[in-house]
Amino acid sequence: MVLSYFENQDKLFLTAVYEHIQSEEEVSSDDVLFEIIKEQAKEGIHSLCIDAPLKFPICIDGSKSGRSYDSSVQKELAWMWKEYRKHKRKKPRLKIFTPYTQRAVEQYLTYEMEGDLPPLEALGANTAPMAARARYLIKHFPKVNTLEVHPGLSILRIGHSVKAAKSHLLHYKHQVGGEESRQVILDHLLRKDFVFVYQQDYHRLINNSDVFEALFCALTGFLKHKGLCEKPPKDFPLRQGWIEFPQKDLIIF
Repeated sequence: MVLSYFENQDKLFLTAVYEHIQSEEEVSSDDVLFEIIKEQAKEGIHSLCIDAPLKFPICIDGSKSGRSYDSSVQKELAWMWKEYRKHKRKKPRLKIFTPYTQRAVEQYLTYEMEGDLPPLEALGANTAPMAARARYLIKHFPKVNTLEVHPGLSILRIGHSVKAAKSHLLHYKHQVGGEESRQVILDHLLRKDFVFVYQQDYHRLINNSDVFEALFCALTGFLKHKGLCEKPPKDFPLRQGWIEFPQKDLIIF
């Protein structure tokens, strides 16, 4: 998906949707994706927003010690232990973090967004293949600015800003009622008249949850450019990466 910003109109336009990217004979879906990004890069890409971990947990990707649970080994692990102990005082049965599947950002968002997002893991069963693919992808585009995003979190923040009901924001991927929730959220967004979507793409966004998520990932990239994404907390260990997500109560919408 490509979002283009026209400054003279102060408006975003959904200018391209790439749906159902698949392998064909000896051409892999990655090859197709590479060609799409290369073609877009010729026109100029400000940011490439990726819904997958762009960095691995520190114990997989940088730790020189086998003692991964020793908080004295790494600044990152010390921060994670501090956060765990702080939240454990409020929730005694809090599950301990795993530094080989989680980064500080997953731990932080899991604690802060409890109840709104499922527990996050950079190398969980569903995310590990995506993380590997993302790492493989971005190394081919070293000059393109890449951002790690999380569509569920972006939809919560942007959806709240456009006054969509929380029930729709949490249920947009459900098999039953998901299409209705996506339409309600999209209609709330488009009524702000800041994003323009052609009619055929409007139906794609409603019918396909992946396309719907891609729109909010792209919106997050624009908000990052405008300085409207959340900043990491003080002393946050950024070496493991950060997930970009919108600020609360955005007045831009």
